[in-house]
Amino acid sequence: MRRTLLSATALAAALTLSGAPALAQSGVPAEAVATAAAAIEPEVIAWRRDLHQHPELGLAETRTAAFVAERLRAMGIEVREGVGRTGVVGVLRGTAAGADRVVALRADMDALPVLEATGLPFASTATGTYQGATVPVAHACGHDAHVAMLLGAAEVLSGMKDRFSGTIVFLFQPAEEGVPPGEPMGGARLMIADGALETPKVEAIFGLHVVPGRPGTIFYRPQGFMAASDRVDIVLKGRQTHGAWPWRGVDVIAVAGQVISTVNTLTARTIDPTTTPTVFTIATLQAGVRYNIIPDQAVLSGTLRTFDIAQRDDLVKRAEAAIDHVAEAYGATAEFSIQQNAALVFNNEELSAWLAPVLTEAAGEGNVNPATPPTTVAEDFSYFQAEVPGVFYHLGGTADGVDPATAAPNHSPQFDVNEDVLVLGVRAHALSALRFLERAR
Repeated sequence: MRRTLLSATALAAALTLSGAPALAQSGVPAEAVATAAAAIEPEVIAWRRDLHQHPELGLAETRTAAFVAERLRAMGIEVREGVGRTGVVGVLRGTAAGADRVVALRADMDALPVLEATGLPFASTATGTYQGATVPVAHACGHDAHVAMLLGAAEVLSGMKDRFSGTIVFLFQPAEEGVPPGEPMGGARLMIADGALETPKVEAIFGLHVVPGRPGTIFYRPQGFMAASDRVDIVLKGRQTHGAWPWRGVDVIAVAGQVISTVNTLTARTIDPTTTPTVFTIATLQAGVRYNIIPDQAVLSGTLRTFDIAQRDDLVKRAEAAIDHVAEAYGATAEFSIQQNAALVFNNEELSAWLAPVLTEAAGEGNVNPATPPTTVAEDFSYFQAEVPGVFYHLGGTADGVDPATAAPNHSPQFDVNEDVLVLGVRAHALSALRFLERAR
């Protein structure tokens, strides 16, 4: 996997790194960005609430994409629609004299098949089609906030285009949460395949995600930050029989139980969790239609989260062999398949070091932690980082007075975003882009 198109030397030169990075000494003052962001805060909150009330599943974000495109055009930003199916690309060119460097900012747009239980006055009542069924849909991961914050940054930056040189690309990405069955790739890879990073050619990319955390804090780490994510599917085939005569068939229910135990034990007893965090979870089991009939098939699915490619490949090989052996012992057969949903989120080291004081400009002293532990959740922002240097960071968005450790997590029906942090996201996006262009100059 390529982690960068710029060499480390070229990137360091572009950022003018030498020892600990210092805050930019020229260009647009942080105070001007903060003032502009504060002025549009009500608008950003209104955008978030509108998007929250009208969520759409991956590759079905037609209303959301139109919402984004309309507002970008109203800001005087060049717009390309239909990039990666339903993605939107905005291009803002600074008019000040100087180098024409290019930086990208990204937000994801899709929602989840979740029944919202927040009790918000603008809670979602939307439905969508997921795997052939009609399901409730909600922004249970915060992508509504991501879109609103990036739109806010676009508005701030469009009002300052005469104060910077270079180009800022705004990527509004579909299908971060995955795609319908049969689709070959998710939203990030679809946008890359459609040239989202090529016209103009992006040199660095930044992105953020709201998560449980003290409101107003930003945290990330260099190198491996968020896990690679694989979907695992297992089909066990036996022979149907009466529940009273299990010996007359091949009991796939018993096999499924042993497979789950084997996966859990294999992970816990063969991987050192202090060096490479690894999670292998079987999350679904579908089998049978009646209490007294042992079925002839059981279908299991789960997720594998890893931080080391070689270790991941070895674990997959051993798991497949172990599952085959378990099935064979019972007289059953097993079909094992695995598909990557997201690669490892790998934050460029030099860019990560450079970014810390920039984010401190946005969040204030003591509110930025550039050495947080890795997390086993995943993000397909990783595919952008495989093409150009990038940094992905988290924005704490728990309600005031609530312990983040007990707050509803992303993907929960109760997940919500503290709207007071939206303006910080706007500042962080805008300053990341401005400072990159200024330091590159």
